[in-house]
Amino acid sequence: MMNLHETYMQRCLDLALLGAGSVAPNPMVGAVLVYENRIIGEGYHQVFGEAHAEVNCLNAVKQEDQPYISQSTLYVSLEPCSHFGKTPPCSMLIIKYGIPKVVIGCQDPFPKVAGSGIEALKQAGVEVVVGVLEQAALTLNKRFICFHQHQRPFIILKWAQTANGKIAGEGEDRLLITNELTNRLVHRWRSEEAAILVGFNTALKDNPRLDNRYWKGRAPIRMVIDRELSLPSQLHLLDGSLRTIVWNQVKNDTAPNLDHVLIDAEKDTIEQILTASYQMGIQSIIVEGGAALLQTFIDKGLWDEARVICNEQLSIEAGLDAPVLKQAERFHSEQIQTDSIHYFHPSVQV
Repeated sequence: MMNLHETYMQRCLDLALLGAGSVAPNPMVGAVLVYENRIIGEGYHQVFGEAHAEVNCLNAVKQEDQPYISQSTLYVSLEPCSHFGKTPPCSMLIIKYGIPKVVIGCQDPFPKVAGSGIEALKQAGVEVVVGVLEQAALTLNKRFICFHQHQRPFIILKWAQTANGKIAGEGEDRLLITNELTNRLVHRWRSEEAAILVGFNTALKDNPRLDNRYWKGRAPIRMVIDRELSLPSQLHLLDGSLRTIVWNQVKNDTAPNLDHVLIDAEKDTIEQILTASYQMGIQSIIVEGGAALLQTFIDKGLWDEARVICNEQLSIEAGLDAPVLKQAERFHSEQIQTDSIHYFHPSVQV
């Protein structure tokens, strides 16, 4: 059973999730202002570059409740910022309003904050409590935290397989494994990530759009590995409709919605992609195939989450084997009609 601190922090986390897909590269943050066990204001970070959760929370306080702000407790899922970015520091705003107590889910790993927001509040005489539902708060912003702690994007591996472990058939025809409802879920996943990556064979054989047309929100940056630039120009990935990055060994150039980024044939391809993506500010990548590319990420231990969809009623006699997860621990499963979806993270954390 949750205590009061945990109950209000859970509300912060629920609010923060409403910003999924809209606030990156900023973290998702929710805030709740409580006076005598009554919520008088709440808000969340809604759009990158616009007001932070604390600002929206305080702006939501009704006029008749504004005299109570200086007697209230502010709950916020992530440490308030202490630097000038696209918006002024939230820690200064809290001090300005005279809020006497702040309860925080977890510390911000961003180097420009990293405890300085907490310290600024304490120096101003604010009582600060840190670590309420800390693990949930860290998990909420796992992409943001991975990006700043490991200097690479958060990597999600996704594939669909038949009941007997096949990811594709033997012929040239595309094997449709998942049902329509699961397809909508996959498009929601895409809307939540900064980029989506496939290998050469997947682009050539399946001609995917790699968009999120079955779900609202921003489309991810499309990425494909085409070392010799031999993919046909009529493919959906090269139609210029969405920003696309082609990792290749031929040239560097930029055109509308189409960037060719040079990789060194003598160096590791995956590590170059992750390094360049980090430098571009890309916080997360969902890798959707093919099997060889997915297995490469697994073998290198360069993944943070895997989502495996299994059609329990579909089997084929022969085909391409699905990737094999190593050192993986399942932490969640769900069922959508014929599809079971299993979520894994590495059992040995990076």
